[in-house]
Amino acid sequence: MLTGELVTLAPVRQADLPAFYEAQVDLGTRGAYFPLTVVSEPVLAARFAATGFWERDEGTLLIRVRADDARIIGHIEFFIPVNYWDAYELSYQLYDPAQAGRGYVTEAVQLLVDHLFGTKKKHRIQLVIVPENGASRRIAEKCGFMYEGVARGAFFNAGTNHDVAVYSLLRTDARPWRTSERP
Repeated sequence: MLTGELVTLAPVRQADLPAFYEAQVDLGTRGAYFPLTVVSEPVLAARFAATGFWERDEGTLLIRVRADDARIIGHIEFFIPVNYWDAYELSYQLYDPAQAGRGYVTEAVQLLVDHLFGTKKKHRIQLVIVPENGASRRIAEKCGFMYEGVARGAFFNAGTNHDVAVYSLLRTDARPWRTSERP
């Protein structure tokens, strides 16, 4: 588990699967910017049985509010975006809009960034964000990610191609949430 002041990031357990699956298939919690694709319950269960949603170069952690560690409020994941890049990409979803704006996802990103840079050899972590998603852009900026530019029409969702903004944080970049000078 990764523990911060506000949230705990925890691996998915067998007991979490029903709630995790319900959150995955509830398209109403996806908002305008999270992909609308879903997998069936048997496929999700088979993936969990095979990997526990945690492998060397990809993984999913549940986000829980520390004050109520029993309730899942979202998830965060990492994966290799392109196999020839020395990078991971992060993706996250907050399941309940009432939980937005409290710093939970910002801290989840910070915890996972520190964990990945501390345990993996990848030099770069990136976020790919639909430009209209102001909340995710603010998270990227608060976490020290640098805006790199726009990939035009790269994201297909809700029947349309969308531009995406690419943000990155290198291992050698400062992390604003850390008090020491060392990355």
